[in-house]
Amino acid sequence: MEEKDEQINSDKLTPRLLGATFFIVAIASALSGFLLLSLIEPDNISATIINISEDPIKMQMSIVGEFITSIGIVLLAVLLYTTLKGQNQIIARWAFGLWIIEAATLAVSRISAFSLLNLSQEFIKAGSPDPSYFQTLGSLFYESAQFGYDLHGLFWALGGLLFYYLFLRSRYIPIAFPLFGIILTSVAFIGTLLEFFDFAVPMYVFLPSLPYEMAIGIWLMFKGIRDGSETK
Repeated sequence: MEEKDEQINSDKLTPRLLGATFFIVAIASALSGFLLLSLIEPDNISATIINISEDPIKMQMSIVGEFITSIGIVLLAVLLYTTLKGQNQIIARWAFGLWIIEAATLAVSRISAFSLLNLSQEFIKAGSPDPSYFQTLGSLFYESAQFGYDLHGLFWALGGLLFYYLFLRSRYIPIAFPLFGIILTSVAFIGTLLEFFDFAVPMYVFLPSLPYEMAIGIWLMFKGIRDGSETK
């Protein structure tokens, strides 16, 4: 009887922890992105380096926020796999693997962002530096960081598509949540692919994922998942 009670408590705790993680990851990712965007001057790496050199704390906070996001993604992957593996273990494993790769890709991409931060500090110390040197290195670091960020977006979209399909199949949460998740991740996947081919994709293509992940996080925190809705 005691073991059964512990299992029930665990079953209730996991979805609520999942919801809290969804919410925290969404907030951390959004804050990191907004901080970085406030420093970036599109197509002007010199101005970007100057902005970072004048406000390095913003860049530092953005990098730390993305590392927190990476850790959160790993936890999300574990919790989602635990929750949804009963629907289809093979699909759940693929989704888990894609999000682990996503987290690793995001973390590695921040190394280039950190290099850009260090370069901006060298720019200040140099006084009147050779602009071509800093522009070349700055462009290299920025483009490398951006490539890694875009690549992480592909893994996020693919893994999310699989996880939301399993949520749809399970009926654990209202059907609107996984349906919107499938639509949002599909659109984001196409948008990210277009960016790899140098198409300018508006920010509003990706922004809906922020309130969506906050909403599903709040739902799971306070409502949990439906009992007895497993697909056999």
